[in-house]
Amino acid sequence: AGMAARVSVLPSPRCLFDEPVQIRVAGLQPQQAVTLRASLVDESGELFQAHALYRAGSSGELDLSRSPALGGSYLGVEPMGLLWALQSKTPYKRLAKRNVLTPFYVDLEVYEGHGDMSRLLGKCTNERWFLGEGVKRISVREGRLRATLFLPPGPGPFPGLIDLYGSGGGLIEYRASLLASRGFVTLALAYMSFEDIPAIPEILELSYFDEAVNFLQKQQQVKDSGIGVLGLSKGGDLALSMATFLPSIKAAVSISGSSFNSFIPLKGDGFTLPVHPYDLGRMKISDESGLVDFSDVVDDHTDPATWDCRIPVERSLAKFLFLCGLDDRNWKSDLYCWDAVQRLQQHGREVEFYSYSGAGHLLEPPYLPLCKVSTHRVLGMLVSWGGQWREHAKAQEDAWHRIQAFFWQHL
Repeated sequence: AGMAARVSVLPSPRCLFDEPVQIRVAGLQPQQAVTLRASLVDESGELFQAHALYRAGSSGELDLSRSPALGGSYLGVEPMGLLWALQSKTPYKRLAKRNVLTPFYVDLEVYEGHGDMSRLLGKCTNERWFLGEGVKRISVREGRLRATLFLPPGPGPFPGLIDLYGSGGGLIEYRASLLASRGFVTLALAYMSFEDIPAIPEILELSYFDEAVNFLQKQQQVKDSGIGVLGLSKGGDLALSMATFLPSIKAAVSISGSSFNSFIPLKGDGFTLPVHPYDLGRMKISDESGLVDFSDVVDDHTDPATWDCRIPVERSLAKFLFLCGLDDRNWKSDLYCWDAVQRLQQHGREVEFYSYSGAGHLLEPPYLPLCKVSTHRVLGMLVSWGGQWREHAKAQEDAWHRIQAFFWQHL
C-alpha cells in the first residue's frame, strides 16, 4: 500500500500471450534512476527473469514504448523487452507452456536506482493467456489419432489448421491454442514420443496424417475450402509432405524445416520416402559444455545421390510459406528452403520465403524468449539452436503476422 510508484500494463493486465502491451510507470521523481524487473515461474517451478535500467522523464513517468533501456538484459527502446529477454536462472531451460488452460503470470517490479535493488517502489502482474475467451479445448483419441482440437467461439465456419512440432515429440498445444484464439480451428497433432507412439518410430505413415485431415474436415465449424498445415523443424518437412501427397491440404507453412524427408522414413500409398542420409559421426561435441552441433550431420543435399528423399513439392497445387532463421545452428534450414523454393518457382508454383538474419532454429510465437540451447527431449543431448536475442524476437513477431495473413489469404 505504501508503494511510491504505480506500474500499469495497458490496455489490460490480462491478455493473450502473443499480444504486445504497453508497460508504464507513474509517480517517480523527475529523471529518477530505476530498475525494472520481470519474473515468471514456469510450470516446473523454473524462474525466468529479465531486468533493465531506466530513467524517468521530467514528469516522473516512464513509458517502455518510448523510454530507452540504458543497460541490463537489453538496450534501447524495446516495449516488450522485459518479456522476450526472460532468461532461466538454471542454464539451458526452454520456456514452453504445457497446460494452456492456465496463464503465465509475469510479475513486473520497479526498484530504486541502478544498483542493489533493495528498495521496491511498485509492482503489478501481467496475466498472459494461451487460450482466448470462449475457445474450447477438446482432447482427441479417435482411431490412431493423438491430438488436441481447439475450437474458436461461434458457429464459424473457420479455416482449419493442423499444427506439428518437431522431433522432440509430445503433444505441444500452445501454438495451436493461440492460433485458435485468432480464429482458426486448430488440431495440435502428436506423431512421436507421446502415449503409445514410440519416441522414435521406425516409420511414419502418411495415412496417420490423412486421418487427422479427415477428422478436421468433419468438424462442422471448419470451412470446406481446404485445410492448412504448419510445422516446425521435423514438423516442417511433414507439412511439405502432407501438402504434396494429400490433396485436401491447400496451404502449408514450413518453419525451420527441410525440403527432404528427415530422420524417419515416410510410408505413403505404394511408395516410401527414404531418410535424408546422415552420419552421426559428423556431430561435433564441445568438451567443456557437452553441447552438440548437428549442423553437418546430414549429407550434402546438392548431391543427386540424396534426391530420392527429396519431397517432390513441385507436384503440389498447395500454396507454400517458408520461414527460417539465418543463425539456425540445428541444421541448414535456409539452404533447404531455397532448394524447395527454386523447385516450386521452376514449376510456376506460388511460394513465399522469408529468412531472418540473427534468428535461430526455434521460431516460436512472439514474446516467448529465445532458447539458444536446451536438452532435446528425445535424444537427451544438449543441442544448440542458435539466434541472437533482439533479432530473434523481431523475427518471431514478423513471422507470426505472416503465418496468420498467409492462412487467411489461402484458406
